[in-house]
Amino acid sequence: ITVPAYFSDAQRNATREAGQLADLDVIRILNEPTAASLAYGYGSDERRTVMIYDLGGGTFDVSIVTMEKEITEVLASHGNNHLGGDDFDELMADRLLREFRDKHDVDLNEGHESARSRVWRAAEEAKKRLSFDPYVKIREETLVTIDGKPLHLDCEISREEHEEMIRPLVESTLDSVSKAMDDAGKKPGELDAILLVGGSTRIPLVSRILEDRAGMKARQDVHPDLCVALGAGVLASRLAGRGVDRVLVDVSPFSFGPRYLGERDGVEYPYCYHPIIYSNTPLPVTRTEKYYTSFPRQTEVEIDIYQGDDPDALKNIQVGRFLIKGLRPTEKPNTVLCRMNLDLDGILKVTAIEKDTGKSKQVTIDNALQPRSKEEIAALQKDLQEVYASRISEVDSLFDGLDEHETGDDRDEPDLSRIEVGAQEREAQAGPYEDTDKQTDETAMDDLAWARIKRDAMALLERSRALLDSIHDEDKEEVIDLHEEIESAIASRDTEAIAKASETLKELLFFVE
Repeated sequence: ITVPAYFSDAQRNATREAGQLADLDVIRILNEPTAASLAYGYGSDERRTVMIYDLGGGTFDVSIVTMEKEITEVLASHGNNHLGGDDFDELMADRLLREFRDKHDVDLNEGHESARSRVWRAAEEAKKRLSFDPYVKIREETLVTIDGKPLHLDCEISREEHEEMIRPLVESTLDSVSKAMDDAGKKPGELDAILLVGGSTRIPLVSRILEDRAGMKARQDVHPDLCVALGAGVLASRLAGRGVDRVLVDVSPFSFGPRYLGERDGVEYPYCYHPIIYSNTPLPVTRTEKYYTSFPRQTEVEIDIYQGDDPDALKNIQVGRFLIKGLRPTEKPNTVLCRMNLDLDGILKVTAIEKDTGKSKQVTIDNALQPRSKEEIAALQKDLQEVYASRISEVDSLFDGLDEHETGDDRDEPDLSRIEVGAQEREAQAGPYEDTDKQTDETAMDDLAWARIKRDAMALLERSRALLDSIHDEDKEEVIDLHEEIESAIASRDTEAIAKASETLKELLFFVE
C-alpha cells in the first residue's frame, strides 16, 4: 500500500491496520515517491538522486529521493495539503460564473445549485482539454430559466487565459521545491531526473515552470495518474519472485513540429522550429498548437513538418509538407491551428485548421518513427538549403519588381500568400507537397500584374462562396464548376481562363446579389 512520504508512523500503522481489516495481506507500506521512482526503472545498482513532483487533485508534495539497489531514502519532502487540480477548477468555474453573470445579470451562486454544479463540471472538462488544445468552447444550454426565458452559457477560453489564472498557484509550488532541495542538500545539477506524478502535471505550464527553475526537462512518459500504482506493482512483483525492472511504455523517440516565421538574433527567420509532440511522450498522443498567418489577406499556408529538437528547422529532418488554401483574407493575423496525432504504429497525422471557419486539410505520414539513414538525412538537408536559397531569391525579385513598377502610397500589395505560417498549431498524402503550377508563357509576366489578377480572382471566389447557400440548386452546380475552373487556372497561371470563368461567375452572382 502506498502512502505520502510525510505520513507519520501512526498514520502508517493505521493504514496497515485498515488493509488488514479489509482482509488484505499487507506486505509493505511504500512511500509514493519511491513507488514513482520504481515505475520509471530507478532503484538499480547505480545510485540515483531523483525529484518527484506530485501534483494531484487536492494535494501537492515534492520529494528528493536517493535509490541504490534495494535501499531507498527520502532525503526531504515538502508540500501543500490544500493545493491541487480542484483549486484550478475553482478558478475556471469562477471565470465562467462571472461570464454568465455579466451577460445575463444572474448570479448562479445564489440559489441555483444544479446550474452551478453543471458549470463546475464544465470547468473541469475545459481545464483538461486546455492541456492539449489552445482553445476550448464551453456551451451549457438552459442553465436556468428566468421569466420563462432559458439562459445559456456560451464562451471560449484560451490556454493563455487559463495559465494566467493558475500561474500564482503553480509558482507557489516552487517554494516547496526550493525547500526540499535545500533540506536534501542538493543542487539542480545533482539530480539525475525530475519525475512528474499526478494528473495536474499534464498542464503544460507546470512542466514549463519547473523546467525553467531546475534547468532540466521533466519526465512524464509513465501515466501520471497511474505512476504510483504501477511502481507499487513493480515492487509487489519483485517481492513475489518475478523479475520486473520497470514499467514498459510506448513513447515517441522523436519530437515533431512545424517550421514557422519567427526571429533569430533579432532578425526574421522563416525556419524557426518548436515541437508540438516532444520525444518520450507516451503513445498514442494528440497535441494542438496555434500559429498565425504572416501577412494581411494571406489565403494560403504551406505547412512543413519536421522531426527533431533543434530550434533551427534546417538542422532537423523534414518528414512532410502540404498546402492549405482558401483561408479568409483578413487584414489581421488569421489563427491557424496545427493538430498532430501520433499512434502506436508510428503513423503521424497532421491537420491544419483555420480557427474561425473550421476549414482544414490533413497529411498522413507513415513510418514517422522509423529512423532515417545518414544518406537520407544529408540529402534532405541539402534540399532544404536549396529551397531556402530559392525562397530568398523569389522574395527579393518580387520586391525589386515593386520598386521598378510603382511609386506612391496607393500601390497594391504583392501576393505573398504562400509565405510560411507566422508565429505559433494542424488530412492528404504522405511526403512533400509538390507545387503543380505549370510554367506557361505568362511566367514572364510582371510579378505585380500577376499578383493583382490572382488577388482579384481569389476575392471573387471568396465572395461567391459566401453566397453559395443562397444560390438556387440549378445554378449552384454551375457555380461550383466555375470555382474549380478558376482555381485550376490560378494554379497554371492561365490568365485568359481566369478572365473567362470570372466573367461568367460575375454574371451569375449579379442576379443573386
